[in-house]
Amino acid sequence: MKVINFFAGFDHVLLEVALALLPLTLLFIILQVWLLKFPKEKVYVIIKGLFLTLIGTSLFLQGVYMGFLPVGEVMRKTLGTLKYKWLIIPLGFVLGFVAVFAEPAVRVLNYEVEKASGGYIPQQLMLYTLSLGVAFSVALAMVRILYGVPLLYFIIPGYGLAFIMAHYSTPTFVAIAFDSGGVAAGPMTVTFFLAMALGIAAAIEGRNPLIEGFGMIALVALSPILAVLLLGLLYRRKEKQIEREITEM
Repeated sequence: MKVINFFAGFDHVLLEVALALLPLTLLFIILQVWLLKFPKEKVYVIIKGLFLTLIGTSLFLQGVYMGFLPVGEVMRKTLGTLKYKWLIIPLGFVLGFVAVFAEPAVRVLNYEVEKASGGYIPQQLMLYTLSLGVAFSVALAMVRILYGVPLLYFIIPGYGLAFIMAHYSTPTFVAIAFDSGGVAAGPMTVTFFLAMALGIAAAIEGRNPLIEGFGMIALVALSPILAVLLLGLLYRRKEKQIEREITEM
């Protein structure tokens, strides 16, 4: 039986994360000396948080490299050889939905949104909204790969619709929506679905992985924007209905 060394290459991952955190740490030190003047207890808590971030992010990325990338490779080989190719569309929807549940950045965003809104926008509601948005985008990406639809046919109308919806939505939901697009396209989503999309595009005859394989992350970044803006419009409609009821009383 083959023994897998789960910490193979962990030193490189640790170094990459440390280099990524280094500018933020140096900036904090400069601001602390020059401007912030936090007490020692607060500085200790921040340093401890940075250390935990270093370890936690490194372990997370190591898990992604050792677990999710190989799984993506296996799935692309399996899905690419399916007899009924249309099955990758509903499978993409389901995989897109569950992948967002495992995305740490999405959890952080949902917590901050609920906290900042005083519970007005619950975490669970945001989680399901983003999950459905990403699920729909992954299904669209599978349609694009399967039938060779150009990416611009989705991106241009999608962002046009997003700007129209933003005009009628509230500033709060517009801000949350455009942040959600970047958050949903996190390391879990990128590593898993990009490997899968490239593999499926390579397995389908007549498809170029460099053209059809890429573009999924662009759709993943767009769909949460539309989903959250739609949620904002529903909230606004509910608010207006409540205002009418109060006025009629």
